[in-house]
Amino acid sequence: MIASIGRFAAANRRWVLMAAALFTLLAGAWGTGVFGAITGGAGFDDPASQSARADKVLAGPLGRQADDVVVMYRSADRPVTDPSLAGPIQAAVAAVPRTDLARVDTYWSTGDNPDFLSKDGHATYVALQFKSSDDQERVKALQAVEDSFEVPGTEVRFGGVTAMTEQVNGLTGKDIGRAEMLSVPLLLVLLVLVFRSAVAASLPLAVGAVVALGSFAVLRVLTLFLAVSSSVINVITILGLGLAIDYALIMVNRFREELAAGASVEAAVERTSATAGRTVAFSGLAVAISFAGLTLFPSRFLSSMGYAAVSVVAFAVIGSLTLLPALLRVTGHRIDSWRVPMPWDGRGAVPGPESRGRWYRTAKAVMRRPLLTTLAVVALLVGLGAPILGANWARPGDWVLPAGADARVVTREFATDFRQDPTRTVTAVVTLPGAASGETGPLGEYAARLNSVPGVRGAAVTNTHENLARITAYYSMDPMSAEARTMVDGLRAQAPPPAATARFTGMPASRVDIVDMIASRAPWMALFVAVVSALVLFLAFGSVAIALKSVLLNLLSLSAAFGAIKLIFQDGYLHDVFGFTPIGAIDADFPVLIVAIAFGLAMDYEVFLLSRIKEAYDRTGDPGESVALGLQRTGRIITSAALLMVVVVCGFLVSSIAFMQMIGVGLVIAVVVDATLVRAVLVPATMKLLGHRAWWAPAPLRRLRQRLGLPGGERQDRGPAPEPRTEGGAGGDLLVLARRTGDVRDS
Repeated sequence: MIASIGRFAAANRRWVLMAAALFTLLAGAWGTGVFGAITGGAGFDDPASQSARADKVLAGPLGRQADDVVVMYRSADRPVTDPSLAGPIQAAVAAVPRTDLARVDTYWSTGDNPDFLSKDGHATYVALQFKSSDDQERVKALQAVEDSFEVPGTEVRFGGVTAMTEQVNGLTGKDIGRAEMLSVPLLLVLLVLVFRSAVAASLPLAVGAVVALGSFAVLRVLTLFLAVSSSVINVITILGLGLAIDYALIMVNRFREELAAGASVEAAVERTSATAGRTVAFSGLAVAISFAGLTLFPSRFLSSMGYAAVSVVAFAVIGSLTLLPALLRVTGHRIDSWRVPMPWDGRGAVPGPESRGRWYRTAKAVMRRPLLTTLAVVALLVGLGAPILGANWARPGDWVLPAGADARVVTREFATDFRQDPTRTVTAVVTLPGAASGETGPLGEYAARLNSVPGVRGAAVTNTHENLARITAYYSMDPMSAEARTMVDGLRAQAPPPAATARFTGMPASRVDIVDMIASRAPWMALFVAVVSALVLFLAFGSVAIALKSVLLNLLSLSAAFGAIKLIFQDGYLHDVFGFTPIGAIDADFPVLIVAIAFGLAMDYEVFLLSRIKEAYDRTGDPGESVALGLQRTGRIITSAALLMVVVVCGFLVSSIAFMQMIGVGLVIAVVVDATLVRAVLVPATMKLLGHRAWWAPAPLRRLRQRLGLPGGERQDRGPAPEPRTEGGAGGDLLVLARRTGDVRDS
């Protein structure tokens, strides 16, 4: 079927290209409207959690008591109580429109409350609570009044959860633009180096551009049905571009290989679609399955990431299987035009029956001691991942922002210059069997018990409504610290009044709920991804052993990324390089995303490699030789694809948001480890240990594949395998390039 799709696209190439051009223009024009439809950086909570249910009750008549925004005023040369500053500040606050504001508290409106003044008297704050319980509605309300707080002679900064959300939203768009400015020119250079031809290099970039712009349209369509977080855009657009380039890379290389073998352009396109296209289809299915696991999580952030990623992966596969065959048919033999000379041109291949390429020799060397190699690499990867066992899991907060961001600065000033941070509160929502009794009786006694919990600095009943009561408790420690979790556990351990229930919310409580939600769902996601991925691999290659081995190795390749993330972002190693301030914790969402993205990419490279190993095995029946031939033919493709993916992912590294940097570091390490240690060393070693058993499957499963009409279940003798050419001399590493135009049969 895939060959038929490629044949149809090639035969109707003009219509396909015109449709692609029209779609790209419309997607670029309409799809960029997604930036106005996103729902911001929130949505990490589990809607069924205790904190989320408490928030829902507080959105009703009981009401919230939360400082959504704190506007910090600081003067360098005089106290803020000086009439020359106090008057203008009070006038500015009084002039702020109250349409969306439920409460405005200042030093002066609270009876000269000293908590509103810094220890040196040079700073004060205005506490704002908005009427809306929706985070994005509060962001819009803040944007509407933000400029009204400006007072000449003072430095004005905005802190609090709503201000933090607004600042994350603003930085997201800037980060995308900066990432593209850095990665696209470098991609252009590397594509030319990899393909040695400007025409060949332009094809993956063309497909990548269509998919990247189309990703915006896909995301905007999803916003019509789902609440999509702003952070999703960073991940999905970069992923769409990277996958499109990966898929185009394997198909263009196969097309050049078929032409070099003497096939006509039409036959080369059809053969490319039937072989490389099939690989792309199974690879895309495997990647989509990895992301589908995210939909098992109830948080809006993770589930929207899953739906969006599956859609974009499907779009990348469809674009590669339709647009690319049309482009290949148009370019034909001109695919090697505009050849780019390299310094090592003319060194050529060394003839002779013993000549083998670098990747072939690497595989043979590894397979001489397969057990020792396997044990050594597994021990290394497990050791690199061991630090993750000491992780302190957190949830996103203002710590994800750069150190100079307003929300971070305000938090620091509260910690060092003020008696209390008004944003650090935990709220208990108490549902009673009868009418609430205020601060007396069992409810008052319960508030007193909460006040005795270590870490709590004052707990009192702050509102009642019918049978509902709100108790507000202040705390001083970092909400992401281990002490904060202990405090939340202590609060929840206190018995509420008889026949009453109590639910706690606030940053520390929601952090506990998020971490517990991810911990409870992560094993189910891992099981789902592992089982379905193994099924896809079995359908692709007809082997149970291959399916199980691949899943285990791909999971193992993630360990180094996890260990590095813990050392860098929790322990603070290299924090100066990345420009962030470590808080002694790492986001609990990151391992889930790393597993989804990196496992999908690992499956990508695994399918690329196994497809060529299976072709060689079908011809030769020699398990060791087929592994060496398969690695020789795909080694350069996989390392080139990994290098290009690293360049694309580096957009995360230059992000000013620590959460995005975590994803970037994890993905770069995972991709590099997978493309080198795992694909070039661990796969040949384990395949050698398995031997012929690598391609075994029970008879009932073999018959099932045959009934499904899937090829490749049995070995077919097709004569001796062609001898690979040498890849000697320069360029045998990540930038190994073909020595001559069209010399692609050993890649």
